Amino acid sequence: MRHRRFLTATAFALTGAVLLAGCTAGGSTETEDKSADYGFNEEGLPIVDKTLTLTYGGTKAPLAPDYSEMQLVQQWQADTNIAIEWENLPDQVYAEKKNLMLASGDLPDVLFNTGLSDAEIVENGSNGTLLPLEDLIEEYAPTLTAILDERPDIRAAITASDGHIYTLPNVEELGIVQYPNFLFINTAWLDALGLPVPTTIDEYRDALEAFKTQDPNGNGVADEIPLSFRTDSFCANPHDLIAALGGQPENNDHRIVRDDTVEFTANTDEYKAGVAALGDWYADGLIDPESFSQDDTAYLAKGKAGTPILGSFFWWELKEMVGDDRLGDYALLGILDGVDGDKLASVSNYPDVNRGAMAITRANEYPAATMRWADRLFDPVMSAQSSWGPIGVTLEENADGILVQIPVGPGESEGERRQSVAPGGPRVVTAEDFETVVAPEPRAKERQDLVREYYAPYKANDGYPPVMLSNEELDQVSFANTDINTLVKEKFASWVVNGTIDGEWDAYVSQLQTLGVEDVIATYQQAYDRFQQGGE
Repeated sequence: MRHRRFLTATAFALTGAVLLAGCTAGGSTETEDKSADYGFNEEGLPIVDKTLTLTYGGTKAPLAPDYSEMQLVQQWQADTNIAIEWENLPDQVYAEKKNLMLASGDLPDVLFNTGLSDAEIVENGSNGTLLPLEDLIEEYAPTLTAILDERPDIRAAITASDGHIYTLPNVEELGIVQYPNFLFINTAWLDALGLPVPTTIDEYRDALEAFKTQDPNGNGVADEIPLSFRTDSFCANPHDLIAALGGQPENNDHRIVRDDTVEFTANTDEYKAGVAALGDWYADGLIDPESFSQDDTAYLAKGKAGTPILGSFFWWELKEMVGDDRLGDYALLGILDGVDGDKLASVSNYPDVNRGAMAITRANEYPAATMRWADRLFDPVMSAQSSWGPIGVTLEENADGILVQIPVGPGESEGERRQSVAPGGPRVVTAEDFETVVAPEPRAKERQDLVREYYAPYKANDGYPPVMLSNEELDQVSFANTDINTLVKEKFASWVVNGTIDGEWDAYVSQLQTLGVEDVIATYQQAYDRFQQGGE
């Protein structure tokens, strides 16, 4: 064993029994790694000769059993001789207990599916609650080290501004979350009215007008909803309509990147034009009045109403919105030709590369063994099983040696099965791995194909990358962002419903400036530039 000691930098002296050695100069705490006490092996399996028990806490999926009951987790223990006492909780329950746990010092050895925000990662890394991992990765994680050497963008995404890595990544490089807002239209209604499938924004508006005025569901009642959406949803936002009607690519953060320049979207003339046009549509009865207030349950119910009432909508997946019986009645429209003739597909800031999959806390006396345990999960085949479940249960090899999904049984969905057998946590499945190791789920492959055909060719902007802001940068943007995004959301709804954008626009732009929008964008630009340098 080459190193049995490591340093955890802290801003102040830590209290409690977790300290194994005294404070050193500069406010650091030197801690003895006791992995050798259990017969630590630097290579091969088991990782330790004597069973080592660690406590893990964090989040788990709503349908997941206790992780100790999962076949894959049981195999991990058999392979490594590291036993885990799992304390993972559903998201909402964990969220209620997380802050108390972090503040009290009553910590598990590991946070697995940490549920930590960037601010929490930075704060708890800088105060010593989470151990810096970069030296442990270099020393005991050859699989992850090779990935990070090959993919400096992943390394940059998990590296804090102080140069430390406090959490391990979760990567599923499917390329589908960048385009979450799919626009569908009721082709059964188009056929009933003798209308073509729209290809331009003007044809689309004409179709909505016909849905409103011509009783396409044939029940003699004016109950048709031409267009419905949800504001501030993951996947039901009308961003691409704003782009088509005004020329402004948009996303939930109101922050995009073009030509390496970070831009705020919701104060441009193009944004104003798009919102004003939606206001005209609303005034003509083409937009569901509940679009600004409905939750997912109410929204999804509209697609499955006894009498078909939904003409067009944004959502992630057609089947989830309308059910099996109506799949043939709707079609994906994709990106329409805008008022200037261009197709503009807005790109979200949802990343394929995520941090926060796993962290080692200061309570852990065996970080070397723990890092070796984590490194096994970055093997592509193991990452696939962590993501979708064990070979023989959810995955099997096809004739080409690629892992593919075993079909689900009656009454079960792929998503439900995945929650029950796949623990998640740290893993990396790259775009190349999806070609050579594991095939995407059928529903994901279908969406990939749709993105490639309908959206990616018309990419209008880059998403803001998964930059980890510093404590200072977070202080500069967090409160301002809350006020800015609240104002944008409120004004968007008000202007569409009331049509008052022209009279209120100048005051709104002035208010954004007062709230510090220019400073916020400058801060994001600074962090973006740092990220780009780290990704070279």
